[in-house]
Amino acid sequence: MPLHPQAQDLRDRRARSGAPPLYTLTLAEARAADLADIRAAAGTPEPVAAVEEHRIDGPGGPLVLRLYRPAAPPPGPLPGLLYLFGGGWTLGSPDTSDAICRRLTNTAGCVTASVGYRLAPEHPFPAAVEDCRAAVRWFARHAGGLGVDPARLAVGGDSAGGNLAAAVTLLCRDEGGPALVHQLLVYPNTDHRADTASLRENDDPALFNRRSVRWYWNHYLADAADGGHPLASPLRAADLAGLPPATVITAEYDPLRDEGERYADALRAAGVPVGLRRYQGMPHGFFAMAGVLDTAQEAQRYAAERLREAFR
Repeated sequence: MPLHPQAQDLRDRRARSGAPPLYTLTLAEARAADLADIRAAAGTPEPVAAVEEHRIDGPGGPLVLRLYRPAAPPPGPLPGLLYLFGGGWTLGSPDTSDAICRRLTNTAGCVTASVGYRLAPEHPFPAAVEDCRAAVRWFARHAGGLGVDPARLAVGGDSAGGNLAAAVTLLCRDEGGPALVHQLLVYPNTDHRADTASLRENDDPALFNRRSVRWYWNHYLADAADGGHPLASPLRAADLAGLPPATVITAEYDPLRDEGERYADALRAAGVPVGLRRYQGMPHGFFAMAGVLDTAQEAQRYAAERLREAFR
């Protein structure tokens, strides 16, 4: 189908504004522009009961871990979600996913954690993966004191955050925990060497496109050979059996669409239960645009419903 009218309007306004693609800017400019765009499209931040910040030990130094508590929590220990922000491993911070975390927290009825993992190119692969591993371990280890049920933990993220979430599930399986009940992967990068129809077709400079994808990978990988590692390219993992059930969300007008759907297929083939939903007429990044796209609100509700089911 054509680009959704609301998405088309956003695309046209961006084109008319003359805003340059992020991949043409300096890192500092791209980081500032990315956060400004996300805040403008995310809508009014949804109130939650509390937002807390903790400093935790990471492999490269202290990390900030932000916790969100739901506005109307059910009694007893709550399930926990570690949500990893997107930004091509190069842009972003917990502020990037603030609106998403608030809505998932309230709608899924969970405590959500967001970690400020190290960014590339200053800290290339596998620094972000190692930080996210440290965050999920800390979350599980301190669950009782946080009012979180350690038997009901999930991990999720969008774009590069979805890639990191998939990597975390592989590490948790292979390293003996913590056990995870679900993985939420929103248009994830899954293969550095992808050569798919969606990657070739999506070349609009006013949208996230194949040049965006390459720009981010080039920052993330100090050595292109690292792209073959399953923690960088989960689709290249030798074995996906034993991973937690997954929700995979993709977008029609997204260069990452096909590799996200291939990962869903590979998980299913390995015996992992998967709910895959493609949002027609949507571009990459739409999930974070609930303030301007009705479909983003629908997708966030779907993600929260899937998490709520997994937590039960």
